[in-house]
Amino acid sequence: MKYLPGLQYVYRGRRSLSQANAAGTDHGVHHTCPSTVFAGASMTIRLISSGSTFEEQIGYSRAVVAGDWVFVSGTTGFDYTTMSLSEDLLEQTEQCLKNIESALRQAESSLKDVVRVTYVLPNSAEFEQCWPVLRKYFGEVRPAAMMISAGLVDSRMKIEIEVTACKRS
Repeated sequence: MKYLPGLQYVYRGRRSLSQANAAGTDHGVHHTCPSTVFAGASMTIRLISSGSTFEEQIGYSRAVVAGDWVFVSGTTGFDYTTMSLSEDLLEQTEQCLKNIESALRQAESSLKDVVRVTYVLPNSAEFEQCWPVLRKYFGEVRPAAMMISAGLVDSRMKIEIEVTACKRS
């Protein structure tokens, strides 16, 4: 490996959960992600589509696999099998996560590999209603999370979710 000045390098050693507990450094569930790609190394980029016409019209992908990472675009509760959008917030939340799960599966990853999630709701007062559904999918995973209140492109949309996941080796 070539070390470059000004960059910080992190050792990604593996230790068992019992070693972490003994050292007092275990603060939850641990996942081992593949090593970082360093400057000068090539990285494979793969684009994943859901088949939504918006992807081509706007110019984005449902997900991008970059090396060992999967970046899933903001995903709404639109059901592509029935071409419909429920009026119910909880049904939209559930469908968002099913759509994300599908993209992650195509990327050879899963919801269990999610390390970061961002929730966007037009009405922040409704966020707490989503918690049981979110806990169902992320209760054990516990990714870093953020909720933003902002308008969405279609007034029928009540939630949009984006995630970042690492592909397990």
